[in-house]
Amino acid sequence: MKNLNFSPLKKLEIILEGAHQDFATDLLDRAGVTGYTIVNNLSGKGQHGFHEGHLMFNEDAVLIMIIVAVPEELVKPILEGYAPFFGKHTGVVFISDIQVTRLVKFTGAGEQAG
Repeated sequence: MKNLNFSPLKKLEIILEGAHQDFATDLLDRAGVTGYTIVNNLSGKGQHGFHEGHLMFNEDAVLIMIIVAVPEELVKPILEGYAPFFGKHTGVVFISDIQVTRLVKFTGAGEQAG
């Protein structure tokens, strides 16, 4: 069996209202992110109380989470791009350290040992 090489990345979990999905994904695209996952209809409790997911008639009013794995050098530019937005709108970004086995899927670069 081939040895697995692990490479460190940062995972961003960006939670915001669905109405702002295009803005959020456009910012990621312009930052050079090669892909992301979007989870719709989030439910949860925060500073403003409980938020119910899956509204029947207004997809823009639901919360979404965009999950992205990026090299550390992209984190600061992405957060700087979102800073003015989060100064005016509801939302949060969680950042965590992760490791991936297929770095090429996240950076477009060749596989690297880590």
